[in-house]
Order: sequence, then structure tokens, then C-alpha cells
Amino acid sequence: QLQLVESGGGLVQPGGSLRLSCATSGSTLDGYGIAWFRQAPGKEREGVACISSSGASTNYADSVKGRFTISRDTVKNMMYLQMNSLKPEDTAVYYCNARRYDGDTWGQGTQVTVSS
Repeated sequence: QLQLVESGGGLVQPGGSLRLSCATSGSTLDGYGIAWFRQAPGKEREGVACISSSGASTNYADSVKGRFTISRDTVKNMMYLQMNSLKPEDTAVYYCNARRYDGDTWGQGTQVTVSS
């Protein structure tokens, strides 16, 4: 079965950048649509970005459009979220997600804190 593990979170100043990675095990990402979600303290989990199983299309939340980029590497079986121009309101636990016909697989989350 597919398993996902996020990494790359940490503390960054406003305006800075981070690149989150999601490593896979148990299966490849072939046939999966992938996405990144986040959950801030006291808030519900929200979708941030997604990319189709073919990699042909992407979608972004309005709050991150133009600043974040989702990508996938099917050779390495990795998924990424490049985050630029970070704002304090981007502070959250970020989760990677893979979706197939049989359901969703989630990573454990990685903390991103944007603060001066």
C-alpha cells in the first residue's frame, strides 16, 4: 500500500521560501492525483494545490496562486510544494495527499511557521 512522508518544514521569515517534499513507499504515484493541504491552529484543513495524475493540469487556492508551485517527479516517486513570498498567514501544518479510485492516502504533516 502507498505511504507518504512529508519533510522540509521549519521556521522562515516573511518573504522567504521553503520547499516541501513528500516521499513515497509501498507503491509509485502512477495513477494518483496529488495535492497539498494545510491546517492552521483553530482552523479547518484546506486544500492548497493539486496536480492531475498525468501532470497535465494544476489548480491552486486563490490565497497561494502566484506564490506556490506544486510538482511531481514520477521517476523519483516524489511530490513537492515550492513556497515563495511566504506570509504569516501561511503558518500551518502541511499535508501531502494522493488520490486514486480507491480513496485517499495522507502523510503525517510537516510544520511551517512564518514569523519574524
